[in-house]
Amino acid sequence: MILLRRLLGDVLRRQRQRQGRTLREVSSAARVSLGYLSEVERGQKEASSELLAAICEALDVRMSIVLREVSDELALSELAHSEGLTSRPVLEPVGPSGSERVPGPGSSGSVKSTSQVDVVVAA
Repeated sequence: MILLRRLLGDVLRRQRQRQGRTLREVSSAARVSLGYLSEVERGQKEASSELLAAICEALDVRMSIVLREVSDELALSELAHSEGLTSRPVLEPVGPSGSERVPGPGSSGSVKSTSQVDVVVAA
């Protein structure tokens, strides 16, 4: 079963790590306890819309970007599940090229143009 809280936590953690920031820095800026933010990142706690807004503000990233990334991961997870794959694909940044890698027939990935987020899908 795909849990949104786990996908959201993964995306929030990657956003924080891309910025080279610690849990302590972000939790302080978002005015949430370090332990609670850690649980949100690990998918153990559901983030309310207010908490998500505070975390996004602390990370200086639009909530729509975070939710789009979650949506993309959810779509990939559903696809992997429907195709009987055992592991969930993972999205990773690839740089400012404006492309994402998606699984293609007979290859480790094909390139698809995007406008907002540059990612690699690693199965």
